[in-house]
Amino acid sequence: MTVTLARRPVDQAPGGSRHTYRGDIEGLRAVAVLLVVLAHVGVPGTAGGFLGVDVFFVVSGFLITGLLRREIAGTGRLDLARFYARRMVRLLPVATLVIVVTLAGAWFWSPPVRFATFAGDALAASTWTMNLRLDTAGTDYFGDPAPSPFQHFWSLAVEEQFYLLWPLLLLARSRVLLAGVTVASFAWSLYATSYFGSPSRAWELGAGALLALLPFRREPWLGWAGLAIITAGALSFDETTPWPGVATLVPVLGTVAVIAAGGNRLLETRPMRWLGRMSYGWYLWHWPLLVLAAPVSLPDRGGAAAVALGLAVLSHHLLENPVRRHRLWSVRPKLGLALGLVLAALAAALAGAGMVRPPGIPTHGSAPDTGRVVAAAGNPAARLHRLLVDANTATDLPGNLTPDFEEAVAQRLAPQRDGCHVGLTGPFRPRGDCSYTTGSRTVVLFGDSHALQWFPTMEELARKRGWRLYSFTRSSCSPAGIALDERRAQSRYVECDRWRADVLARIARLQPAMLVVSSSVNYRQVLTGAPADPDAVWQTGWVRSLAALKRAAGQVVVLGDTPFLKVAPADCLSSNATNIAGCADPRAEVLPEPRWREIQRATAVAAGVPVVDPVPWLCADRCPLVVGDTMVYRDSNHLTEAYARLVAPVLEPHLP
Repeated sequence: MTVTLARRPVDQAPGGSRHTYRGDIEGLRAVAVLLVVLAHVGVPGTAGGFLGVDVFFVVSGFLITGLLRREIAGTGRLDLARFYARRMVRLLPVATLVIVVTLAGAWFWSPPVRFATFAGDALAASTWTMNLRLDTAGTDYFGDPAPSPFQHFWSLAVEEQFYLLWPLLLLARSRVLLAGVTVASFAWSLYATSYFGSPSRAWELGAGALLALLPFRREPWLGWAGLAIITAGALSFDETTPWPGVATLVPVLGTVAVIAAGGNRLLETRPMRWLGRMSYGWYLWHWPLLVLAAPVSLPDRGGAAAVALGLAVLSHHLLENPVRRHRLWSVRPKLGLALGLVLAALAAALAGAGMVRPPGIPTHGSAPDTGRVVAAAGNPAARLHRLLVDANTATDLPGNLTPDFEEAVAQRLAPQRDGCHVGLTGPFRPRGDCSYTTGSRTVVLFGDSHALQWFPTMEELARKRGWRLYSFTRSSCSPAGIALDERRAQSRYVECDRWRADVLARIARLQPAMLVVSSSVNYRQVLTGAPADPDAVWQTGWVRSLAALKRAAGQVVVLGDTPFLKVAPADCLSSNATNIAGCADPRAEVLPEPRWREIQRATAVAAGVPVVDPVPWLCADRCPLVVGDTMVYRDSNHLTEAYARLVAPVLEPHLP
């Protein structure tokens, strides 16, 4: 995301060499930042604007390598201290300001439960390791429902990690070596796609760098062709495009073509060059405003982006230019290094303090143990309904909330720990036979992650009744016999088919006395082939699976689907700790796919399979997030372990 351009036709470069100002490249930076901002704002048709970051990478590799090459050619050496000092003075003043202001904004505007995590992100941003933090956490760039306001610092981290090694490779003066590193990085991006990984991204900077080492003749038509390629990619790509990978060649080759053209009249216009100069600040400011202010409508999001551009202009003229143009840094580069280290340390210290002392979440009193109250009731279902009604008028978050927010986020049930629950990727290779209790009667729990959430309930009943409980579940893989695409990869979810067939064979061998099957109803958008009649596909899938299950098990029970909340539970509760009832959505608004719920019920009833509806255990007229002392949901559509155990006495009478 960062390049250094001179403002005059000819400028003095480090090491005494001279280089020619390229107004078209400054204009190309404007194209890159416009694409990124339009995509983040959500302007229709620009979902592929994320490739603007790839344009920045190529431009950065070209310009920085050109500066380094000329220094080596002119002096026979490379002053690394001066090089890193120049980058620190150029980048860190504005970056530090954005980090500090964003951290303050997160304190006041973000859900309190998220602040410690955001402070950790700020620490990663200030130490140029944000990409590593996101990669380690498995962050989905396109699908994170609550992204970090510091997430965009990942691209700066990739650049700075690249420039730790690249100057040393340049000293070898071997184009073959540099090309080999670039090709190896590209090959790695195809083999192990990592959106945030430096090894998967280095080839993009390397492509621009190699162009700086090769002679090329001015070909104006290349500039227009390159712009057309970049624009076409931005308009045709979206979040379903595998990235990085082969598709990344589009913005990379398009940018190489624009640079190799040697000039472009559109890019050299004054507005484009001006926006290019503002691109660094605009990129840094726009994302925190969109995340923290959270404007919903397109005009409001566009207004936030405009405010960010205004902040970029101010920070450019009042901070960025005055600092980086001060002659002190060119005379004494070690002072530039010192300035950079002080700024990074300041931001890191503030972030560390935020991690240690996040804002408090007010709680009041202690609520009764909901699990004991329900278990001791003569009519557990009626008692739970009364508790749900009371929860819809509750005000204060109880001090004995169970589980607390951190425990809810970190929840991992036994089948997840031992491989009997399979994620979106990976084969079904459990470390045991997937049985969790001992007993004379075999009972099986089967389905997707919405079946897994009932494991604590079934385990409670298994221990009470003396069952041998088996659990077989897989994420985003309905037990209904339907063909699905995998949401993230946007390709056929063949692993689901194999797993389902494997588990059905195991169930047939087990011949359980009872089998409880449960599934999400949120599969309409991922049915393979976009069938003309998805309702019929859903019904046929259940007919097929229920027939197989009835042949294998003595009794089959369908446990219906649970609500899909409109809010993130921990976010809403921590932000409304004195009005927790305000987080409860109306029952009708959190039950998507009513048609599919009815098809599932009717198909089971027609097959002679009883259906249990769990919604009355979760909602009265509204669906509260806390009942007594118990937090109901760990995320927007899965129950906490504590609440799942709590409803065991309510489910028990419905099972044969």
